[in-house]
Amino acid sequence: MTTRMTTELTELRRSIGQLKHCVDALRSDFGDTSAVRRLANDVERLEIDAVDLTEAPTPPKPRVSVDGKPDVVVVPDTPYDRNLWLDADDEGVGGVGRHGH
Repeated sequence: MTTRMTTELTELRRSIGQLKHCVDALRSDFGDTSAVRRLANDVERLEIDAVDLTEAPTPPKPRVSVDGKPDVVVVPDTPYDRNLWLDADDEGVGGVGRHGH
């Protein structure tokens, strides 16, 4: 793990601790309302995710081309061939170009 990642994870854990403190203060002001419980649940989820990150393997380094420059994949912005979408469904909408008449 790089120094930068360690620093960022330390800052993340510190920030989560501050959030936890704020939610505890809100609980004493507002009681155990559904909104406070949701906030507490969100903070708990952040804690779990932060632990997952600390246990995750080191992310792979960016690919580099033979000349030492970043390996960039160019994605054209020209329209796709419409035939690619024949018989494809838009989730919840139905097939492209189909009408439910």
